[in-house]
Order: sequence, then structure tokens, then C-alpha cells
Amino acid sequence: MQDLIRDSPLGWAIRFLTGNRVLLFPEEKEDFVLPAAFRRVPTTSQPNTSTSNSFSLEPLTPTFPHRQASAIHAEQDAPADKEGQRQMGVPDNADHEIQPSVAKDGKVIVTWYSADDPENPHNWSRKKKLWIAAIINAYSFAVYFGSSVYSPGVPEMAAQFGVSHLVGSLGLALYVLAYGIGPMVFSPLSEIPLIGRNLTYAPTFVIYVLLCIPQSLTNNFPGLLVIRFLLGFFGSPCLATGAATFSDMYDLSYMTYCLACWAGAVTLGPALAPVVAGFSVSHTNWHWFGWEMMWLSAPICIVMCISMPETSADNILLRRARRLRKVTGRDDLFSQSEINQAHMTAHEITINALIKPWEINILDPAVLFTTVYVALIYGIFYSFLECFPLVYPVLYNFNLGESTLPFLTVVVALLFAMTSYMGHFRIFVGPRVATNGWDAPENRLYIALYISWMIPIGLFIFAWTTRTDIHWIVSCIGLTLTMWGEYTVMQCVFMYLPFTYPKYAASLFAANDFARSAFAAGCILFSQPMFRNLGVPRGVSLLAGLTVACTGGLYILYYQGAKLRARSRFAQK
Repeated sequence: MQDLIRDSPLGWAIRFLTGNRVLLFPEEKEDFVLPAAFRRVPTTSQPNTSTSNSFSLEPLTPTFPHRQASAIHAEQDAPADKEGQRQMGVPDNADHEIQPSVAKDGKVIVTWYSADDPENPHNWSRKKKLWIAAIINAYSFAVYFGSSVYSPGVPEMAAQFGVSHLVGSLGLALYVLAYGIGPMVFSPLSEIPLIGRNLTYAPTFVIYVLLCIPQSLTNNFPGLLVIRFLLGFFGSPCLATGAATFSDMYDLSYMTYCLACWAGAVTLGPALAPVVAGFSVSHTNWHWFGWEMMWLSAPICIVMCISMPETSADNILLRRARRLRKVTGRDDLFSQSEINQAHMTAHEITINALIKPWEINILDPAVLFTTVYVALIYGIFYSFLECFPLVYPVLYNFNLGESTLPFLTVVVALLFAMTSYMGHFRIFVGPRVATNGWDAPENRLYIALYISWMIPIGLFIFAWTTRTDIHWIVSCIGLTLTMWGEYTVMQCVFMYLPFTYPKYAASLFAANDFARSAFAAGCILFSQPMFRNLGVPRGVSLLAGLTVACTGGLYILYYQGAKLRARSRFAQK
């Protein structure tokens, strides 16, 4: 528990207020012994070689001003207690020690002390990893919940402020657009070692929670729109770096399960929110949904600030290097990220983060297709927020709360989708990877070749069974099939991209997030006029036809992807 608090935002505050005298890191404790591998420094005869250095063992001892001199001499004269070293994170088995490398300029690169270093997030206990994963999933659920929870209040807001339904829907569209813009900023920030994950999570989430208060109290429509945009923007770090946090802790073979559960949380949020708000708003007023957002997000924010440790290895090692320089008095100890960042300009960081992903989208047809496909199915999901009010209250006489209940089909769809997707990986992919390693990236799309057909089939069922002479449950079956297919396709695409473009994976995900959020925001605004002019059957059939074309493109990508990658200047050869 102390480890969770020590490296959390609360731990940082406590350490700052106490002058770093409590919640100490291993290097700051009086009985810390620098591992032997780090006490070996390059001799002056070969200062600039990183491979064949001759080393001498310097008797350098960490300097603690408050320590007794006798304790320091005792440490130099006698071997350190092995159990004490083990508890402090120092390996008691020399075979497990990691030999630090030396840069050409003589800088010793600070890395993990051993293969089982307890400060390495990959070595954390299963319970600790699950706790952090649970926080990220709950955080993501709350932010996505905040998007569609707005929808049931639109009719009342439109009447109160004297605006059209289309203008009233801007509050939802701006929120969705903003959490697409946010990752373009927060994703590159989280990759800067000095900042890490927590400095993008905690402060922005605190702002998010505080903004829920004026959102609930305002009676000014332009002000409400501004707040909704800011809520989406400051809630977006979970979308920007949630997957990165999992990759900080878990090996690649476990990432499939992590991303599957995380995607379930972010899909469930906007599906359950209209159901909750539909009943509460109908019994109170539209202000109520803002309080529901705060009641959900505030406890999660508190838990995060108390017990969410930093997971970025670059950030952890950078701070370790600083502590070692302080306690040893040596100025040759640096983390790898410090050395890398010293050679990167702000221009290079901007190009890699903001321009490169769009360049790849324009010049690489495989990436462009995945961006368009994911944006389309994501936009279709949000178009249902505008479609349901034209179907269930009109045809089946549902009230405001009841008209949101079809969103519960997402829960059923997720049960089937997550089970089939993770089961496929467990039974077929996992054993093959364990034996032969990861194969061609296109094989991540295999299960999507079959389940992607559920998207247009489900849409056609929904489109042509929303009639008074057909029970409403039939259209809900169509929705279940559609959501099953959408979840699976998005998961397969998100597993495909990083294998094909590992160097640009983070920026590509941020660009993909922006594209699908921008299209979803557009769908919120144009879908109801489309459904009113074309009718629900024809409008939904149009969307279904587009997904049929994309399913065909998925087959082309699966069978011709290797040739496309061979001609790409971005793909890893």
C-alpha cells in the first residue's frame, strides 16, 4: 500500500510538504547500498567506449547528510545484509543484476537494478496491476459516460433556451469532438519522460470533476456549450494514454485481454448513460445529468489521486537517476530518456506527434482504410442517440426513460463479443504465439473477417423491423448483432496498427481517436435530419451499405496487406 501512495499524486504532495522525509524511495533510505554493477565506472583509459569498457570498482557511497559516520564506515567495511538489500529492491543474486551500459561520452545509463527489480512495473504483483487497471477502466467509463448522458436532456434544454433540437445537440457533439482533440495534446505529453502518465491523468481529471459543478448549475446555453467542450478535452487523457498504461505493466501476450476489457468499459459508458439520465431527467430536470457525472467521477478521481502510481518506465528511471546523482554525488549517472531527449528538438517532437500520423494516413492506404472504417462504425453508434427518439417513442409509445432501454443491448453484445474475441485469442492465437512468436500483422484481422458481417446484417434488421406490426425486441436483436460486430472490428484494428507501424503507434492511435471522434460529432448533428428526410429504414440502410463496402475492404487488407506494407515507407520491414 505504501508503494501505491508513495508514487501517487497524494504521495508527491506529502513528499513535497515534508521535504522528502517520508514515503522514501529505496535510494533515499539510510541502509541503501548501490548495486555493484553501478559502482563500476569506466576507467580513464577507455572513456568513450560502450562495449569493451574496462571497469574499476570505485568505493563510492551514497551521501546522506543526516547519517552517522560510523554507519557509513560499517557499510564500507562489511558486506551488506542480503535480506536488507532484497527488501530495499537491491538484488541479492549477482546473476540477476543488470549491467548498465555506458554512452560514448562516458555517461552511465541508469536502468533497472536487476531482472526482478520491484520498481519495474512489469514486475509488480498481480494485485497491484489489477488495481491500476481497474482505476483506468473506471476512469475511462466515467469520461465516456459523460458524453451520452447529455442526450436525454436535449428536448428540455431546447425548449428552455429557445433553440432547435439540432443546436441543442451541440453539447453532445462538442464533448465528443473535444475528447478526440485532447489525445493529440496529451498523448505526446505523456511520452515525455519528465511528465509521464500521472501528470496527464490527475490534474486534468480534477479539472474535469470541478467542471461538472458549473455544468449542473448554469442556465446559460453558450456557457453550457463551452463547459461541455472543456469537459471532453480534460477527460480525454484516459483515451490518449489508457492503452499505454497497460503496456507499461503487461507483456504483449496479455495486452489483448487488457485492451478487450478497457474497450468494454469505454463502450459500456456511453451505452448506459442514456438509460440512467433518461429516467432521472424525466423525473427532475436536465440539470440532473451534470450531478450524475460528478457523483460518478469524483470518487474515482479521489481513488486515483491517492493510489495511482506512475507506470511510465522512462519517468521512473529518470527520477531514479536524479536520486542516484544526489545521494552518490556522481554526475555521470543518467537515464536513457535524458540522453535521448537532449538530442530532440521541439520541432522534431511536434512533427512526430502531430504531423507524422496524418502523413501516414494520406500516403498509406492501409492506415487510411482503418481510420475511415473505425470512424464510420463509431459514428454509427452515436447516430443511434438521434435515431431512437424517432423510433421507440413514436412507434411503440415508450416514454423518455423507456426509449433509452434499447441501449442495454450493448451489454448483451459485449458479453458475446468479449467472450468470442478473448476466447479466440486464448484457444487459437495464444498457443501459436507461444510456439512461433507473432506472425503477420494481418492475422490480427482474421476473426473480424467473419464477425464484421454482423454490422450490416444487424443494421438491416434494425432498419426494416422498426414497424408497429413487428415487436420491438426484433430491432433490439439487430442492435445486438451490430454492436457485437463493431466491438470486434475495432479491437482487431487496434491490435493490427501497432504491429505494422510500431514506431508511430502512439501517434497513429491519437490520429485515429481524433478522426473517429470528429466523425461521430458530425453524425450527432447530421443523423437526425437524415433520418427525418429519408426515414429511419432508408437512413439506417444507407449506413449499412457503407459498412458492406468497408467489410469488403477488410478482406482486401487481410489478403493484400503484406504487399501494401512492402510498398510503404513507414511500415517496419
